[in-house]
Amino acid sequence: MLIFVEILAVLFIAYSCLGLSLYFMQPVFLYSPVREVPYTPEELGLDFEKVVFKSSDGLMLSGWYIPAKGSELTVLFCHGNGGNMMHCLDTINILYNLGLNCFIFDYRGYGNSEGKPGEEGTYLDAAAAYKWLTEKKGVSPEDIIAFGRSLGGSIAARLATRVKVGALIIESGFTSYVDIGRKFYPYMPVRWFARFSYRTIDYIKDIHCPVLIIHSRNDETVPFEFGLELYETANEPREFVEIFGSHNDGFLVSSEIYKSALTKWLKSLKKHKGHTHRTHVS
Repeated sequence: MLIFVEILAVLFIAYSCLGLSLYFMQPVFLYSPVREVPYTPEELGLDFEKVVFKSSDGLMLSGWYIPAKGSELTVLFCHGNGGNMMHCLDTINILYNLGLNCFIFDYRGYGNSEGKPGEEGTYLDAAAAYKWLTEKKGVSPEDIIAFGRSLGGSIAARLATRVKVGALIIESGFTSYVDIGRKFYPYMPVRWFARFSYRTIDYIKDIHCPVLIIHSRNDETVPFEFGLELYETANEPREFVEIFGSHNDGFLVSSEIYKSALTKWLKSLKKHKGHTHRTHVS
């Protein structure tokens, strides 16, 4: 009996230590910034503007504005939790070839942006990017597509609940930080230990612009059913595009499906905008 109690005590201590480690290490697990930005859109032969703008709490942030000739729509791109905006050059090229302006930025602590990443900080950074786009560049809110990939999906969705945008795209997005934690640590009381929220599933309920959800059935990081749940929760008009490939390269592996779906959706978006405008005028 004594040995049994001792075993339980050891297991309890080990479990508690693991829980505490996970609690304090969460920022390291969640945010994987890279500071060096040796490559720019110039490597793709694209003209771009280096942008430095300020967050509402005083941090200087870095971004790139890549114009597409004659474009009416501008993508405000929120990247994932790893690397920096340099790692999205393939995406920038796709958006440019689809005829879309793109403004991509680095959250605090990423690339050349000052500060240290945190949930509230990423929300402030996206809001500051939106402010620069609308006030400094003069882009109409109706012409902005908030586009978030992975962690950026939650950030873009949160932004779309606070400001007016023309549309929202969430690619490889999760329903909430807690849900992701449960996937990777099913044996831990994740809700008790979670230091972040990123409640995409709650944000999307309050969004009433056109929404496009893109997700790979082969995604090894964010389960496919998370994308489906976001789609089912979203308000109309909404669309879902299934791609294949891993979490990080699905948009490249499925490039033909991906670009075709975006092209079709953009056409429907322009029709929706025209209809909304006529309804408003009448």
